[in-house]
Amino acid sequence: MNAPLFFQGRNPFDDPVDRILAEIAMSSQLPPGLHNKATQRFKAAREHLEADARFEGDVEHFYPQGSMAIDATISTRGTDNEYDLDFITQLGGRFRSMQPLAILKEIEDAYRNYPVQKVARQTRCVTLYYADNMHLDITPALRAYGRLDREGWITHAKGPNASTDDHLVDMNAYGFIAWYRERTPTEQRLAKAMRDHWLAMDKALQAAEVDEVPEQCNFIVKNTATLALQLLKRFRNIGYANYSGRIPPSVMLSYYAGMAAQPDMSLSDMMIRQATWIIGDIEQASRYGRLLHVANPICERDVFTDRWPTSIAQQNEFAKMLKDLVAGIQAAKRGDMAPNKLMDWLRHGFGDRVVTLAADRMADEIGGSVERAEQGYGRRGGIILPSAASIAAVAAPSIVRAQPHTFFGEKI
Repeated sequence: MNAPLFFQGRNPFDDPVDRILAEIAMSSQLPPGLHNKATQRFKAAREHLEADARFEGDVEHFYPQGSMAIDATISTRGTDNEYDLDFITQLGGRFRSMQPLAILKEIEDAYRNYPVQKVARQTRCVTLYYADNMHLDITPALRAYGRLDREGWITHAKGPNASTDDHLVDMNAYGFIAWYRERTPTEQRLAKAMRDHWLAMDKALQAAEVDEVPEQCNFIVKNTATLALQLLKRFRNIGYANYSGRIPPSVMLSYYAGMAAQPDMSLSDMMIRQATWIIGDIEQASRYGRLLHVANPICERDVFTDRWPTSIAQQNEFAKMLKDLVAGIQAAKRGDMAPNKLMDWLRHGFGDRVVTLAADRMADEIGGSVERAEQGYGRRGGIILPSAASIAAVAAPSIVRAQPHTFFGEKI
């Protein structure tokens, strides 16, 4: 029998460009404390539904889907501290003979007096809004017997009244999660670096064991592909912050992360690889006058792009955004941007608040290594971090060759 493969991966904090990107990802993603809270709320929401007499014996499965299931949750579009978490509730029994809108209304009614700020019925799910800006989306599903495990349909109904447009949508979220996890194995060095960094940031977690990275370590990103995915999602969210319509779906980006996954790559190179893969598929589709079509690799009837894009111009716009991202990362890796220009580019692409948080953390770590509010240079000529109060760049991750200054500090 073949021995299992173990991948070490790369510590993103060892590379100046990857370091600032990793810090930005950590400023955007679901914090460990909120991950634990989300897990508790998931359990409470499931138990509440199972205890409702209308659902007794008919809740076959209740499980996370999307970003929550692959540890890629980040703040929602245009926000810095709101998180959407997605769950599937697979229903059986009497629900199999009900219409989509009736099923959604039944779930809405079950949570009507639930202790949250608001309960809202959406087109495909029911959302529980918590006072701390966390949202739980509960999507009802029906099993398609005779197909793969948990393959089936989810409901689609806009309401408020039943319509001929109401229908069931093919899906196999459970199979996709398994596919993604198989293609993105844990990279031990990266996982431990991310975990240790979280522990250093979160005093409430400092009593935890950090010598080993458990196989199921829920509050960290376990591989470079997922970390890059989080950054692409954040870049998309900021780019579409003022859009009112649909945007490139997260599950589509997760598909490309799984397709592009390659252990032991640097974080910046993985971001370029994922973005370039998407650009190539969009350009291929546009060249032949087609809309981008991305389906679940486990269930071709489960189409990830069924509601986006709606036009060739729309998909080309996203490709242009990704090209700008790739060009910026490549310029940073070459050291072509001055520190203040680099920070402006990062803030524009990933949001002012999370980039400032990331830079402040880096400045705090380096402490008093710089004596003036301008960039300094290490003994080998690499740019070092200025203080958080610097009027230029708060962080300068690109390596630029220069003559050493007399005010030495620790190089990032």
